[in-house]
Amino acid sequence: MAAKGVAGARLAADIGGTFTDLALECPDDQGGSQRWTAKVLTTPAAPEKGVLEGIRVVLSRAGMSPADIAIFIHGTTLATNAVIERKGAKTALLTTEGFRDVLALGNESRYDQYDLNITLPQPLVPRRWRLPVPERLDNEGKVLLPLDEGAVRQAVSFMRGEGIESLAIGFLHAFVNPVHERRAAEIVRDEWPELPISLSSEVSPEMREWERFSTTAANAYVQPLMASYLHRLKLGLAEAGFGCPLFLMLSGGGLTTLETAARFPIRLVESGPAGGAIFSAHVARQKGWDRVLSFDMGGTTAKVCLIDDYAPQTARTFEVARIGRFKKGSGLPLRIPVIEMVEIGAGGGSIASVDALGRIQVGPESAGADPGPACYGRGGTKPAVTDANLLLGRYDPASFAGGTLSLHPDRSREAMDAALGVLELEPEMAALGVVEVVDENMANAARVHAIESGKGYDGRAVIAFGGGGPVHGYRVAEKIGVNRLLVPSGAGVGSAIGFLRAPVGYEVVRSLYQRFRTFDRTAVNALLSDMSAEARRVVGQGSFGAPLVERRVAYMRYVGQGHEIAVELPVKVLEVGDVGNIRAAYDAAYAGFYDRPVPGSDVEILSFAVTVATEVDTPPPVAEVDAAPAPEPIRHQAVRDTATGKVSDWPVYDREVFAPGAEVNGPCIVAEAETSTLVGPGWTCRMDGLGYLELTR
Repeated sequence: MAAKGVAGARLAADIGGTFTDLALECPDDQGGSQRWTAKVLTTPAAPEKGVLEGIRVVLSRAGMSPADIAIFIHGTTLATNAVIERKGAKTALLTTEGFRDVLALGNESRYDQYDLNITLPQPLVPRRWRLPVPERLDNEGKVLLPLDEGAVRQAVSFMRGEGIESLAIGFLHAFVNPVHERRAAEIVRDEWPELPISLSSEVSPEMREWERFSTTAANAYVQPLMASYLHRLKLGLAEAGFGCPLFLMLSGGGLTTLETAARFPIRLVESGPAGGAIFSAHVARQKGWDRVLSFDMGGTTAKVCLIDDYAPQTARTFEVARIGRFKKGSGLPLRIPVIEMVEIGAGGGSIASVDALGRIQVGPESAGADPGPACYGRGGTKPAVTDANLLLGRYDPASFAGGTLSLHPDRSREAMDAALGVLELEPEMAALGVVEVVDENMANAARVHAIESGKGYDGRAVIAFGGGGPVHGYRVAEKIGVNRLLVPSGAGVGSAIGFLRAPVGYEVVRSLYQRFRTFDRTAVNALLSDMSAEARRVVGQGSFGAPLVERRVAYMRYVGQGHEIAVELPVKVLEVGDVGNIRAAYDAAYAGFYDRPVPGSDVEILSFAVTVATEVDTPPPVAEVDAAPAPEPIRHQAVRDTATGKVSDWPVYDREVFAPGAEVNGPCIVAEAETSTLVGPGWTCRMDGLGYLELTR
């Protein structure tokens, strides 16, 4: 898949809210690969500086130069943070006359129907900058009212006066016929060539105006920021001597080119977490575990994702910047391909406080990388989860982050006492409360995710990674009733390693209304062929001749229903007999959700999706290893157990000297450069043939 560099090496970088993670892999002479990793503090003011510094560190460790790198893969939370923090561009929306308030009205639902003072998410585009234009198409794309080109030009003049920095164009029924959107864009470009423009017929060509307009507005809102960042990163890489291709991680789990990412930056909103889910899916496939929970805890957030049959759950809709915790409908809707997961503000940098009722609260506010938790000694004065873990004895102040960052327990104690002293607890006991709250928050998120997915945790394993995942993993597993936990090698930079496992892929979604009783095979085959060609054209820019796999899906429902079910389509020209088989597949899928189909009811298809991606390699089976002697502890630490509150000396082992087949009993700590694995009382830790730590209770 990769172009050949001098050493055929692959480099990945993931920008998180607190740390930027790097992973570098290179083939070895035995048919395997070597890996080097690095973790550096994120530089929020100029994120590319942290990436370039991390690259310098990891290349130095590997003894390589930029010329040795064949491909560079990147993921970032910049787009997400810009929407959450409302730090995007001044954006206008050009829309059909009479529909300027769609962004504010939404679907008129309330995420909490009993809250009389409910706060709804505010649109990214204020009403003053939502500009109506006379034009109208019907639901089949026929022109009812021609586009008023003079009104478009007047809107451009108004936008110039308002200092608009980006434009979204969303017209009614443009997903069927984009002629008016494209003509409006031509006029705007003639009048104002440098203004970035996002068309709903390109960003999200599906029915449902609110979701389509919201997604397009969000794309326009982050486009100048992301384009500027990607340009600076590209220049920085070129100046450093890189000549390899640069790919971006998509929210749906595939990779795409820099040009496509710059056009549709909204597809990058969950790129980092998506890399973590891909990492977990790869590890699950290596182990032959078909039902796992991916648990990724970083510096700012924690992410949980269910993985069945070695594939993460996926969705076509996503909410960003939710106002209500765990409450669907309280965020801005984005209609993009995304790996489905629950993400909460529970990371190492999440700040602890006491609310008005005297309860400990953790997050969602984060100390981030600057100033960071109090123990970093960089000016932070509020206690974070990292401070709590340090006061519980879980970290060695001198060897945190591989010794690159010295911690200050005295500052953690001062911050904890200042923020939680009202509870009249010693700082160490307050820290215990903080860790228990954050662990319960993460366990609750996992429970909610399983319930919403109609699944449970019987027989599942947890794969823990990220800087905090292995630290908190065993306790979260206990809370959700899971008795098996895996900490892969490179867990501290799991998302970055996941980027190296991701296929180059792209999904195209389009709407074409069909009913089975009047199914137009010619129109559907033409649409699917065109979508396949578009996806293959994008993927072809980065597949380097690798074999491609294609997947086709139709989203359908019984006539009169409100939501669709995805049904797989054959990847070929549809014949008469295929139509009946697809209808039968829908009935079977519906019965799987709701126990039985609805006889005699016609089925309507609202949209189609075509995904093209490079093939995912199947890992070889894991060889069983014989038992090996347990390593000697490198030291002992006084650790306070969060379940009992008791302090005892826990042995600390160096993961580097752990041999495959070696086993130790908890309580203990297995330390490595980017994280530490806590093995709680009643747990056993064994290293398997892959060098992964497998914990069982």
